[in-house]
Amino acid sequence: MKIFVTGGAGFIGSALVRHLIGESEHEVLNLDKLTYAGVLESLKDVASNPRYRFVQGDICDGELIGRLLTEFQPDVIAHLAAESHVDRSIDGPGEFIQTNVVGTFAMLQQALEYWQGLPAERQASFRFHHISTDEVFGSLGEDGYFVETTPYDPRSPYSASKAASDHLVRAWGHTYGLPVLVTNCSNNYGPYHFPEKLIPLIIIRALSEEALPVYGDGSNVRDWLFVEDHARALRRVFEAGVPGETYNIGGDSERRNIEVVRAICAALDTRAPRDDGKSYAEQITFVADRPGHDQRYAIDASKIKRELGWQPEVGFEEGVARTVDWYLTHEDWWQPILQRRYVTERLGLKA
Repeated sequence: MKIFVTGGAGFIGSALVRHLIGESEHEVLNLDKLTYAGVLESLKDVASNPRYRFVQGDICDGELIGRLLTEFQPDVIAHLAAESHVDRSIDGPGEFIQTNVVGTFAMLQQALEYWQGLPAERQASFRFHHISTDEVFGSLGEDGYFVETTPYDPRSPYSASKAASDHLVRAWGHTYGLPVLVTNCSNNYGPYHFPEKLIPLIIIRALSEEALPVYGDGSNVRDWLFVEDHARALRRVFEAGVPGETYNIGGDSERRNIEVVRAICAALDTRAPRDDGKSYAEQITFVADRPGHDQRYAIDASKIKRELGWQPEVGFEEGVARTVDWYLTHEDWWQPILQRRYVTERLGLKA
């Protein structure tokens, strides 16, 4: 098939592109605006593959999207392009509305026009796959899980923008008949993760002998999903998922934030010990909590397991070990990001 990926230079998008080029015969067109979090170096291993093509551009540019659809003739649109960092959305929500809401609208409009012009057989097989987050569901208490029918209750500008885009996608499916798929995933982690997110942030700050900031008392819970497991799930959904359906994707790995940070410190202690022999855990510092910080997310992924046969393969301990090893051996990937575009300062303090 021909897969049109938006946001393919981002963390999850690049994992999907690498998976599709490395593990399938699909062709991939990658459209990415290359904002601060778009890193083409994440795709260097596939850049010369004849089944891969990259275009720099904005999903809000309807004329560009329409032209690319006409030229490439995709069977699937895997729509991942989005602003994704909660703290950054607190400081500047406007970009999140523009990209996540207006951009998704532009993609849907162009996809609809393209799909309506296809012959009946290709119309039937086409898919618009919108990749979203479990954060649209709000916050859980100590018990329970998010299922596909959990009511939406977004709490941050980021999650509200993703909730809006989810609703738009479903509306285009219901009103216009566009064959849409929606997936909502838990927290991803793994290689090529941009340094603003918790796990790479902690690894890099630990190696720099800086304080390791943990929000509040560290009790907030997230379900962690290894990014390569997520890429496999996305492919499975757009290859075999039923149009109009939603699939939750989780890693069966609930952890409190403080447990995540301590696991990283323990992995670093054995792989790159501090010169003074002390544990990296001594660098942990508790800081003021994020405004409106959701207490717990947890995914019930039984539907995708039951209906599509997908399972996460990488457990949390193995995933953290693999991630730490990758950052230790790929400083040439993340050090230039710090030098030219990003400082690991605290964001999301506006309230």
